[in-house]
Amino acid sequence: MQHSTKGFIPVMLMPFQNDGQIDYPALTRLTEMYLKAGAAGLFANCLSSEMFELSAQERLQSIRHIVDVAAGEVPVVATGTFAGPLAEQADFVKQVYEAGTEAVIVITGLLARQDEPDAVFNERFHRLLDSTAGVPLGFYECPEPYKRVLSAEQLGQFVSTGRVTYHKDTCLDIEQIQAKLAATQGHPFGLYDAYMGHAVQSLRAGAAGLSCIQGNFFPELIVWLCRNYDNASLCAEVDEVQEFFIKNMGVMHDVYPTVAKYSLKQRGVDISTFTRRKVGNFTSTIRAGVEALYGDYSVLSRQLELVA
Repeated sequence: MQHSTKGFIPVMLMPFQNDGQIDYPALTRLTEMYLKAGAAGLFANCLSSEMFELSAQERLQSIRHIVDVAAGEVPVVATGTFAGPLAEQADFVKQVYEAGTEAVIVITGLLARQDEPDAVFNERFHRLLDSTAGVPLGFYECPEPYKRVLSAEQLGQFVSTGRVTYHKDTCLDIEQIQAKLAATQGHPFGLYDAYMGHAVQSLRAGAAGLSCIQGNFFPELIVWLCRNYDNASLCAEVDEVQEFFIKNMGVMHDVYPTVAKYSLKQRGVDISTFTRRKVGNFTSTIRAGVEALYGDYSVLSRQLELVA
């Protein structure tokens, strides 16, 4: 997934009814919200979507729904590898691709155990490539079941096959980001950084864009940053936006994704705060922090003349 301008790829939330079933009308509204905000693509069936708490049928049905709502306006990528024999993972990758996605995402921590070396991971990924001929793939350094970070050398080798077009990076290290970008230069490939702590540096280094949980609170602000990170006339504003995200990182991560759903409700999005994922208690203190966060965002968005 490559764009001529920097883009925001939201890691999509999954809305549920209060009885725990997927709320498809709310999923439509959520998808339309991302599109209206200016998202360059959509990452469906990811950790923010509570993918490990969904059945295989729910994963496929929700992906198809998002693809239908997007209607070709932007590309959709979605996770396609879960625990199980490699042949089963390859079969599901094909099903996710047939659902209309542009690329199918491989969870790095599910191809090899934490105690297994890179050589084992590399061998299994090449087997997966062989078993999914013609399917564009991407990587997600998902924190669960454990975070396996790819080296620049690995990523460069995989991208050089012509099959890997997307990477959601969670290494949190700008030097590693720079090395990965150097190793993949010249290929039809996009690296999207998940870490807002060095978002501006990453974009300036050549990242294709951002793919961060903060976009589930204020997608317009992430889009603004992707469009203006290198605008010489907006240096002070860019610094202020970067600092806003750094300052509020803790608030946005605490009992996520419940906090993101609550923040969207404050913005008038009709979505329940129900989550299948056990993330802890949404206490009154956390609630007050999210409400204060939205107040700070409202001030910032007016300064930047964003449409809230």
